[in-house]
Amino acid sequence: MNFFDKRIITHFNYELILLILPLIYLSHFLIGEISTMLANKQLLYFSISIISFIFVFLLPIRRFIQIIPFLYWIGILLLTAVLVVGTTKLGATRWLQIPLINLTIQPSELFKPIFILMLAYLIYRNPPPKEGYDVSDFLKLSFYIILPFLLIAKEPDLGTALVLLFVGFGVLFIAGIRLKIIVSIAVVLAVASPFMYTYLIKDYQKKRIHDFIAEKPSYHVQQSIIAIGSGGLLGQVQEEATQTQLKFLPIATSDFIFAYLVERFGFIGASVVIILYALLICYLLMLNFYFKDDHLISVFASGIGLLIFFDMSVNILMVIGYAPVVGLPLPMFSYGGSSFINFIVIFAILENLLTFRYTAGYDELRKF
Repeated sequence: MNFFDKRIITHFNYELILLILPLIYLSHFLIGEISTMLANKQLLYFSISIISFIFVFLLPIRRFIQIIPFLYWIGILLLTAVLVVGTTKLGATRWLQIPLINLTIQPSELFKPIFILMLAYLIYRNPPPKEGYDVSDFLKLSFYIILPFLLIAKEPDLGTALVLLFVGFGVLFIAGIRLKIIVSIAVVLAVASPFMYTYLIKDYQKKRIHDFIAEKPSYHVQQSIIAIGSGGLLGQVQEEATQTQLKFLPIATSDFIFAYLVERFGFIGASVVIILYALLICYLLMLNFYFKDDHLISVFASGIGLLIFFDMSVNILMVIGYAPVVGLPLPMFSYGGSSFINFIVIFAILENLLTFRYTAGYDELRKF
């Protein structure tokens, strides 16, 4: 290993890995208490994610940055294909069947890293002026946010669609847009909300909202609140965590794993996990400001931070009865292969952008 290779390795961000590992370990521990079979399958997902991380980390992303728009439009084509030839499960058409093998993919999950990377590319190619983007630039950037939102909401997967919408416009807000645009958006949303509820939201989505505002929550949320209440301050030993062990708590390994966390480790355990997420999100947003002159890093890091924030917030609020049940997993914590591997790939892209930010300079030095 020569001098310049060592220089590149020193730019690898180890803090990100240290912030993620406790979440992954605790998730595996809890899933193992509920189902040994699922815990073993999760180990397989871990192995695939490590291979995926190494592969993506070593890709020359900066050198071939022009390919990002092509990948974005491939993602849009896959999302469109879902609406035409997608596989329907539980009343939603969100998957594509891979020919010749019994395997499906969920393009909306695969699209997340490309979506954030596309925003980083667009802002990298057209940085915001000091006073922020004007209306013309804002509308151009908004097109790349609203298009996938409409396609994913049509599946229907309103939870994922709204998260991407909030992440996209959140990134633009952080990058810088003029105040009059922000005020205009607020006014339009206030006026359009009743019409969106009446004509755009599906009946089952309205039912979720009704269940949320009703005096009596849905069965899932009722059992989740009981599990959380039984956890107390320090939690229960495994054998006494009866809400989960006796199968009263539905989907305890995925959407409602936070409820089992509280039942098992109480208020203290829940606080520790929320603090871990808060540290990770704050660190990502700090990267945005630390690398403010490198828009690929700053935009991508802030996009990941917002994605984790919205996914985590909606999941926890849903579990404790303060948000409708929308099926968003707890990032890198809920059981599931596609979501977990996807987040690992997202962090691999960020590590690539951070580690190889001086690659061009190294290539020039190697000539001598």
